[in-house]
Amino acid sequence: MPLPRINSRTPLQPPTMSTITPLTAYLMATLHSRKTKHRTTFVALLALVCLSVYIFVAQASFLAPPLRHSDSPAADQLAIALETLQNSRVTPGNSGISHSHRLGKSNRPNAPALRLDPSQELAAISSFLASLAQNVLPPTIDPSRSVDPQLVLEFDTRSHRAQEELQAMVEDVWTRNPVFLYSKVYSPVSRELKGILNDLNLYPSPTIIDVDVRDDAAVLIPVLQRLLPFPELPVLLIGGRAVGSIEEVRELEKSGELQELIIASGSTVDGLKKRKPRK
Repeated sequence: MPLPRINSRTPLQPPTMSTITPLTAYLMATLHSRKTKHRTTFVALLALVCLSVYIFVAQASFLAPPLRHSDSPAADQLAIALETLQNSRVTPGNSGISHSHRLGKSNRPNAPALRLDPSQELAAISSFLASLAQNVLPPTIDPSRSVDPQLVLEFDTRSHRAQEELQAMVEDVWTRNPVFLYSKVYSPVSRELKGILNDLNLYPSPTIIDVDVRDDAAVLIPVLQRLLPFPELPVLLIGGRAVGSIEEVRELEKSGELQELIIASGSTVDGLKKRKPRK
């Protein structure tokens, strides 16, 4: 159909669908399509941003403790909120659980560090050495000072029951080892004392620690010299008490008092002879 001829007298009319050429229609459709795509992309991005903000606020309100109340200005409130969010973050590896809860310990403060008097320290070291032949004192300790209880005791020395467990350990070590000899292999006096004890046939048998051939002799000898009333080894302990010099032990053995002290400590003279072997 031929287009109408337009001259200067022809009145202007808005274009209609019939007056729009195919090319013009194509351009308009393309522009409309692009606007629609841009509008859709913008709406999607806006929705994603809103969703991210919502998730962040929800997570922060879940993890963070209640904000502190304050009468400070808005800037201070913002600083408090940021500080609260930062402190509420969960650090990697602990999942928000404190170290004490992971170990199963209570939140109560521990008792003061356990302090040993000389007799308790001697009992702790004796128990430590008698329990396992592999137990040795570390070479880093200072023999002139009290040994760290945690090095020689099997229980927690900062627990609220530490004093009770310490007392039980002292009683146990001298019950299990009523006759205890700190000796030297290369010592005539030590050999004499071992002979006296051997002749008594004690049960339980005497616990003998040959200090001079131990790996920890360099620290153990000065520690014993600090704790024992006699500076030189050997030293015989009966029920946890030092008997005396070799001369005193000889006299006690001759008079029978040594046997009485041993029996009072819980050991039995001639106990090995009385115990019949099992058939």
